[in-house]
Amino acid sequence: MTRRSLFAAVALAAGFGLAVAGAEAQIAPPRTLDELKAETQARADRNAYPLTGLKSDDVREALSHINTLDRDEWATAWSAVALRYVARGDAETTADAKQAATDYMQAWRLYSFARWPVPNSPGKEHAYGQALAAFRKAAQFLNPPLEIVRIPFEGKEIVGYLRVPKDARPAPLVFMISALDSRKEDSLERGADYLGHGLAVFAIDMPGTGEALIKADVGAERMFSAALDALLTRPEIDRSRVVIQGNSWSGYWAAKLAVTERARIRGVVVQGGPVHNYFQADWQLPALGTREYLFDLFPARASVYGVSTLEEFLAYGPRLSLKDGGFLDKPSAPMLLVNGVKDTQVPIADLDLLLHTGQPKDAWVNPTGGHMGRNADWPDGKIFKEVVLPWVVRRLGSEG
Repeated sequence: MTRRSLFAAVALAAGFGLAVAGAEAQIAPPRTLDELKAETQARADRNAYPLTGLKSDDVREALSHINTLDRDEWATAWSAVALRYVARGDAETTADAKQAATDYMQAWRLYSFARWPVPNSPGKEHAYGQALAAFRKAAQFLNPPLEIVRIPFEGKEIVGYLRVPKDARPAPLVFMISALDSRKEDSLERGADYLGHGLAVFAIDMPGTGEALIKADVGAERMFSAALDALLTRPEIDRSRVVIQGNSWSGYWAAKLAVTERARIRGVVVQGGPVHNYFQADWQLPALGTREYLFDLFPARASVYGVSTLEEFLAYGPRLSLKDGGFLDKPSAPMLLVNGVKDTQVPIADLDLLLHTGQPKDAWVNPTGGHMGRNADWPDGKIFKEVVLPWVVRRLGSEG
């Protein structure tokens, strides 16, 4: 096969009988090309994830050049629009630095969507490399500046981003972990609001994604502990005031670190994170067909484990259960739990499980919200600014 369908992995998993009884019947069919294009444009028009920040006209242009579900055709269409912004930024660097930064950031968003949700074809892999390059071009204009932090880890290097407010020394730290299909660049952009509250921000890719060195597995949180070890030696960071933030899949890591790193942190945010039920086959099979996710959910989820078949995927997940691992009743750092009752990607039962075990926790639940708690009345930005940000600021205050 030379064509790389956006949905090839799901079709193969459901259609070739990989020893999973009933899988074909339980996984809903993916969107057709026309449905995908319509939904992509609709999300862009309302500035909804995963097209947050993209311009409607740019999205319309890219979609006009997509005629199949081929992954490389998808990457090429978005990359062509992104390249125009890179050229503008290059031309403006000397004369108009502010506009150059804006254009580079727009190029990053487009390249990042070109590789979304996972760079699983040559074209998407190339787009991911271009996204990193565009983001780092934009980052040279940031104030306070961005530092690319490289931390030795198991013979290689952890790569993360650090920004520290100029007037806060030492500064409390928000340690942000990217999710299944977002990357540390997304985390750093979202975390810019923390800087105005005197908080430093560190962003890192979760295992199995981006520039992370290891796959998601039991014990993979050691990568985050190594990053904390390095960060807490820095004089500009207040080692007594750290909060860890995990969104979607990375909420799992935040919840786990609330136990394993509780002596070094003041709290964690677990927003839409998996705990136990998520990892079970009876949840995964119907959830893989959710229309809440735009496309290619199975390849994205399988990639963090480093597996390729549905059978391997379903067998792998349960080993990560925090319930079966004995973490739920252990002492933990304070937690803020956030999600929506109608989440079809991560079961609300996982939030309930965390809330009703271990130590007391804070929770914000949207009764009509989907994944991450979002809906029309509570978009991502509003949840962050009105729920997550105030909680983090309180936890990192001098009395937190």
